[in-house]
Amino acid sequence: MTALYVILIVAVVLVVLYFLAIRPRLGRRKEWAPFKGFYYAHRGLHDNESPAPENSLAAFRKAVKSGYGMELDVQLTKDKVPVVLHDFTLERACGKPGKVCEYTYEELREFSLFNSEEKIPRLEEVLKVVNGKVPLIVEIKLEWMDLTVCTIVDRILREYKGLYCVESFNPMVLVWYRRYHNDVLRGQLADGFLKGGELKGLMYFLLQNLLLNWMTRPDFIAYNHKYADNVSRRLCRNLYKNMAVAWTIKSQKELEDAKKEFDLFIFDSFIPKK
Repeated sequence: MTALYVILIVAVVLVVLYFLAIRPRLGRRKEWAPFKGFYYAHRGLHDNESPAPENSLAAFRKAVKSGYGMELDVQLTKDKVPVVLHDFTLERACGKPGKVCEYTYEELREFSLFNSEEKIPRLEEVLKVVNGKVPLIVEIKLEWMDLTVCTIVDRILREYKGLYCVESFNPMVLVWYRRYHNDVLRGQLADGFLKGGELKGLMYFLLQNLLLNWMTRPDFIAYNHKYADNVSRRLCRNLYKNMAVAWTIKSQKELEDAKKEFDLFIFDSFIPKK
């Protein structure tokens, strides 16, 4: 019986530790109210076969005109200029070798996005286009551990008068915001990393199951909608009442299905029915 009691005590402790580990920041529901009522165009209202490819000023103008919020990606150039582009490398978007961080901003201006006339924009240019007309979800891209991007992007966003929140796959971004700009709504991006079989390791297990929330204290979880059944994600939304953001919805059917599990929706490849 003694062994059984020990096992039960250990089991209870592990369960308690699990619930503490995944607990997000609580009590920010009022701050979320202005973000509701919008669908969020993934990297702008884009079509990479059109003159308005992803993360271009043309795509952001289209989204603003259509009344959509937007999700966009920010990273630094070699000379520490924050630019809006998703991939760390340039091959897919510009057909060029190397990474964004290996070029200066002026060098990047020589490249075009997806064979269009559009160039990789600076964050300030995008903010000027949006001008507070719709809310923004700003994904901060951080490949390793250099948190300079947080300092620079935060300095720019502090001057922006529109509505925005930040998110990242890298938990260190959220730790930085928790320490230095705690009033900004921050979100943990996550995915079913291990389910595809390509990614392995303890860190991906922790991120997939939101086990670093104790450290990052996110205001929302932005999760791949295909893995909505993740237990930790559901507990964050249903038990802790944390805001749940779905990415990336690519059809009206996916949108309708996701409404059962999520509160905000990032979309591309179709126009949602309003």
